[in-house]
Amino acid sequence: MKQKMKKNAKISYGDWTPYVESSTEQIDLTQVRKLAGVLNIDETAFEVENDLPPMWHWLFFLHRAATENIGEDGHPKRGGFFPPIELQRRMFAGEQIIFHSPLKIGLPATRTGTIINLEKKVGRKGPMILLSAHYQIKQNEVLCIEDTHNIVYLDNNDPTPTPGGDSYVPPNNKWYKKHKADPVFLFRYSALSFNSHRIHYDRDYAVNVEKYPGLIVHGPLTALLLSELVRSKINKPMKSFSFRGQAPIFEPWPFYAIGTPSKDGEINLEAVRNDSVVAMTATAKFD
Repeated sequence: MKQKMKKNAKISYGDWTPYVESSTEQIDLTQVRKLAGVLNIDETAFEVENDLPPMWHWLFFLHRAATENIGEDGHPKRGGFFPPIELQRRMFAGEQIIFHSPLKIGLPATRTGTIINLEKKVGRKGPMILLSAHYQIKQNEVLCIEDTHNIVYLDNNDPTPTPGGDSYVPPNNKWYKKHKADPVFLFRYSALSFNSHRIHYDRDYAVNVEKYPGLIVHGPLTALLLSELVRSKINKPMKSFSFRGQAPIFEPWPFYAIGTPSKDGEINLEAVRNDSVVAMTATAKFD
């Protein structure tokens, strides 16, 4: 269901007009258990009416498109809910999430969203567009999650440097977990999240067309691994989670999820590449 909005000059793009997008679907137990398998978690730990873990709502309300409407990069063709921005590179830059009440597995939920900001800029490497989409997810008319996605579009197609040699050593006084993505891991997450962007599973495309040194680890997947590090240490409801991408993570190089707890219920997190480059920063907050 789509509800048209009045034109807003601040976020218009040519003839494109933003609208409210609304969809209702089941928080399906099978989908949850599939992600558990990808993350090496016992799937029997999840049952109907259990609380859905933080960030696992990304498995649902996925944008669908017919095969004939998929572009060369594997994404749906530009236009629709998102404006028809022509700049080639499209990346997930960050997100701010507020958890008001946990979603329950096995029950229907409704998500509504709209584009709330669009800025055209000229960066160090050329034109860029920053876009934000805001979503609300409700279950039984109760607001459970507010979620703002930040996406960046770039006109830069310069080759991205290969990560340097292994230099990062995680400190002993912090939480950490080492990860090393492989094509199967990235493909399984792409399949679960209905993300057909070829940079995550088609190495020939990623290297020769978008000029990356290898397959790219999804930004939301990196954030999920940071959140799961926290969930493995703290057994109480998370109130908010925000993250910001700073550099891409590539397969097959390893990377680390790092957590630094504080006394005020806040966890500072980083995803650090093998060459000590900080790829993502994040903050998880509790009561």
